[in-house]
Amino acid sequence: MLILASASPSRRQMLQNVGLDFAIEPSGVDEDEVKLSLVSERATAQDIATMLAEMKALRVSTRRPDAFVIGADSTLACDGKLYDKPATLAAAREQLKALGGRTHELVSSVVVAKNGARLWHTTDTGRLTMRPFTDAFLDAYLARAGEAVCGSVGAYQLEGLGAHLFTRIDGDYFTVLGLPLLPLLAFLAEHGIGLEKST
Repeated sequence: MLILASASPSRRQMLQNVGLDFAIEPSGVDEDEVKLSLVSERATAQDIATMLAEMKALRVSTRRPDAFVIGADSTLACDGKLYDKPATLAAAREQLKALGGRTHELVSSVVVAKNGARLWHTTDTGRLTMRPFTDAFLDAYLARAGEAVCGSVGAYQLEGLGAHLFTRIDGDYFTVLGLPLLPLLAFLAEHGIGLEKST
């Protein structure tokens, strides 16, 4: 059996789009508390994404030991500052203003666990350059995108209206969406989970 230890709509959609059969079981990990602790220890964006992905996968794996459990996390960094999912549209506006006209890194990590142990992981980084934009453009974007932007660490969804924010993207598309999908599919295929059999 395959389980996604996440409530992320974009990760769920990616796995559905490639035809995998899986269950969803959010981990319940307190991400904010973990991030605060890791930041105080001067952890990098890569460290934070990997640690959170592993914690999510292991938490669910201990409850569902015979399943392959996927945990994933994304962390955004710009000039040494880390950004979280904005809590409100006003916070999203401030975050996007700070990122406008600059290049940031989006680090996505994925871990697969089984029987309470990590089997495999990978981490990948995309570099995204936002175009400079006016307040009027930003207000129009947020009005159309709505509260959905608060579900993304970058306050954008590249697969939708968020594409208007960028001039350049270097890196894997799926990584930017929050899941290094191609290496994950290769790992699952090695364990007999894929188009032929995904449970």
